[in-house]
Amino acid sequence: MSRRDAAAAPETEYGENEYMGREAGPSAIQRAFIYLGRFVLILMETVLLVAMLLYGVMYVLAKGPSPTARDMFVMSVRETSAIGFLANLYFTDEEIAQIEANKNAGEYVETDTSLININTEPAQTGDDGQGPKADAWGLVDEDGDGIIIDNVKGEGYSGYMMIVQDPSRVIMGSKPESFGVRGYTVEEMVKEFDAVAGINAGGFYDPNGQGNGSIPDSLVVVDGQVYYAANGERNGFVGFDSNYIMHVGMPTLSEIQEKSIMTGACFGPVLVANGEPADPSTLASGVNPRTAIGQRSDGAVLMLVIDGRQVTSMGAKYQDLVDIMLRYGAVNACNLDGGSSSLMWFEDGYVNNCASVIGIRPVPTTFLVLKEGASANG
Repeated sequence: MSRRDAAAAPETEYGENEYMGREAGPSAIQRAFIYLGRFVLILMETVLLVAMLLYGVMYVLAKGPSPTARDMFVMSVRETSAIGFLANLYFTDEEIAQIEANKNAGEYVETDTSLININTEPAQTGDDGQGPKADAWGLVDEDGDGIIIDNVKGEGYSGYMMIVQDPSRVIMGSKPESFGVRGYTVEEMVKEFDAVAGINAGGFYDPNGQGNGSIPDSLVVVDGQVYYAANGERNGFVGFDSNYIMHVGMPTLSEIQEKSIMTGACFGPVLVANGEPADPSTLASGVNPRTAIGQRSDGAVLMLVIDGRQVTSMGAKYQDLVDIMLRYGAVNACNLDGGSSSLMWFEDGYVNNCASVIGIRPVPTTFLVLKEGASANG
């Protein structure tokens, strides 16, 4: 054996002994579980930190020095069935009731139908003879389909206003035969009635955010027939009579029948009545997604949705809706169900963003817009 071979032998022997005495490393499956465990641990820590941060923010809003922030927090979460319990983390039922005490329905004012004169004149061309003429509110129906959709923006919110020039095209999209069985999304209602557009309307029974949208929580009028009258009108009613004039307020069952109300739903509060804005003392609210409906003096129907619970649009207060409706010429207007139900459909898609984390929610009632040439009376 050469000197080189002799010197190398012990190294080879030692290396073999070291290898044979070393424990085998974790298998691929074991490593996968180790990585998964670390990921789950990091995820749990992140969720815990976020939860603590949110709790801290809510605590500051609820228990901080600002009564306005406190009331806004309480009413915002209480207007949302799925997270209404958050208010109870910081306040007793008595304290919540005291905060909500300002949320009262305003005095009922009978709708003055003489303030609405439905425009039956065809659209006129502009002064240049090229294209349609702007209406009295500066809005132009560019494509001549009788519907205008305008962007709405304000401090902390954004949304859309749909102006339907012919009120006879507006109907109640609802299927009484399905009450208590199933609800329909706005899209499904539009398709069921062969309509072109629509918004959600009244509220529905929704315990802990688990309702299926099939049971109206208040009075509904469909084709002149009244349903769920025993449930009352909540904070306001909105409906159309046989002459396509919109009524708002808190009418009794006999008044609904006497006024030939053909379609209607409840939610409230009333925002504008006979051209006058609602008393601000009746409009205490949080910031949330909103839906509302109104009518101009020329009969055009105003359908409004405001996005909410988003970085770019936190939502609107009731007073914001009043201001918007007056800006667009509403003589009468009423708030409808909002939150995760607040949606507007036009032609082939939703115009606004749904605030629900579980997807589009079914509802029992909608206000729909029929296609050109169609009307509520067929």
